[in-house]
Amino acid sequence: MAAAEDLVAEIEALEDKLAQAKTAITRRFIGQERVVDLTLTSLLCGGHGLLIGLPGLGKTRLVETVSTVMGLNGNRVQFTPDLMPADILGSEVLETGSDGSRAFKFIQGPIFCQLLMADEINRASPRTQSALLQAMQEKVVTVAGETRKLDAPFHVLATQNPIEQEGTYPLPEAQLDRFLVQIDVQYPDRQTEKEILMATTGAEEAEAYEVFTSGELIAAQKLLRRMPVGDAVVEMILDLVRAFRPHDTLAGDRVKDTVAWGPGPRAAQALMLTVRARALLEGRLAPSPEDVINMARPVLTHRMALTFSARARGEDLGNLIDEVSHRMVATEAAA
Repeated sequence: MAAAEDLVAEIEALEDKLAQAKTAITRRFIGQERVVDLTLTSLLCGGHGLLIGLPGLGKTRLVETVSTVMGLNGNRVQFTPDLMPADILGSEVLETGSDGSRAFKFIQGPIFCQLLMADEINRASPRTQSALLQAMQEKVVTVAGETRKLDAPFHVLATQNPIEQEGTYPLPEAQLDRFLVQIDVQYPDRQTEKEILMATTGAEEAEAYEVFTSGELIAAQKLLRRMPVGDAVVEMILDLVRAFRPHDTLAGDRVKDTVAWGPGPRAAQALMLTVRARALLEGRLAPSPEDVINMARPVLTHRMALTFSARARGEDLGNLIDEVSHRMVATEAAA
């Protein structure tokens, strides 16, 4: 009983601190609460986020603010077609000492940080994109045959422009699967845009300030994994993920006709973590089936692909996910 009470107290304390962090972030990134929640979710779960949105919607500002508020040492890399893996990972150089001796010295690249902003990640060649794969999954990099650990915690927040695709290299499925969530950044509504206008064109702007330290974030990530998840939520996660695999018995005709390939086990793992994070951000002690529905689109969209005929019809994976998940809830409620 004492252990359960301690866990509740720790969760409640973390909820208060997260509320402070959200307040600090939204002072500079105005009106996009969903985007802020998903960004914090990716950090709380120890994962990476893929921000997709048009230029000028504040993605860079968001990442810079989150880096400060969460107490993370951040670096930014602008991905371009001529970027090489060594520009990200670092390289060895031949250094001459004062006594004339020579030795190789490793110069760390920008990936040696706690929060890496990979700006317009799909503009770099596949060779350069692959430099991030080992780092994102294993939190280490191998250069010149030597494996080096990255700082803890380590997160990647990458951005993509969804419109201008000329001269870009789509991310391979293996790399997309390593992003915990896809975060769609939309145009603000009129009132929000007015608030942004007034807040950013005056003599002074709100400054970001630290709420978490990196150590506190690591502790929060460990606490999140101790949060209880009910059997109903676990079963719903499994049913939902399997329902989007075209050859699974749970897949309906609509999915079979629309989806070329569905999400793997990593999607179920991501849902198990993200539903806990959503409960934390909303001040609850445990996730509910509603959290599964809420997190389905950001977790599953980038882990699936449309068939050729579905693309020709103009189908949208996000809409399909919403449709199937809500139908599943209605069916379970009726039963």
